[in-house]
Amino acid sequence: MKEKVLFVILEDYADWEGAYLVTELNKGPMPGSVTRYEAKIVAPTLSGVKSLGGFHILPDYSFDTIPKDYAALILIGGDSWKTKEVERVVTFVEDAIKRGKIVGAICGAVSFLAAHGFLNKVKHTGNGVDQLKEWGGDSYTNEVGYVTAQAVSDGHIVTANGTACLEFARELLFLLKDDEVEKIKDWYDFQKNGFVR
Repeated sequence: MKEKVLFVILEDYADWEGAYLVTELNKGPMPGSVTRYEAKIVAPTLSGVKSLGGFHILPDYSFDTIPKDYAALILIGGDSWKTKEVERVVTFVEDAIKRGKIVGAICGAVSFLAAHGFLNKVKHTGNGVDQLKEWGGDSYTNEVGYVTAQAVSDGHIVTANGTACLEFARELLFLLKDDEVEKIKDWYDFQKNGFVR
């Protein structure tokens, strides 16, 4: 049985930010790979959400039916990480960290983590330290832990800025051990550089 990787998406989520990762988790990083994971979508309700690009997604789980058994919790950015409904996500992240699960956040979802103190003990990145300070206020106390990088992995937490969907996927694939390190590096190199160099 494959382990679940849960993708939390909200209305007006950034559809491109999880595209590389969800595809690789469902099919494997390289041709002929066999993945041990399956990606599942979690949203506030089962009625569906719309992406910034206009895709309509029907989730596998709602906030009320989110499973307890999973390998990683991935928060996809977008325009709704300041809404009231995201307060329920705080308990999901707290539980994931407490149980040693992998937590990934990209773009606005990183700022959400800052606003709830989840970045205070790890190195991290995001859409600029100024945005993290603005969103985080007094809850964000780790400006010295900010790294100017596309994606940062520290412990079981991966953060990325909104232009780093490929680097975000790479760091999470490493943590999930979805394939051999060299195969993941080759996958990243191919996706980043293409056929023509």
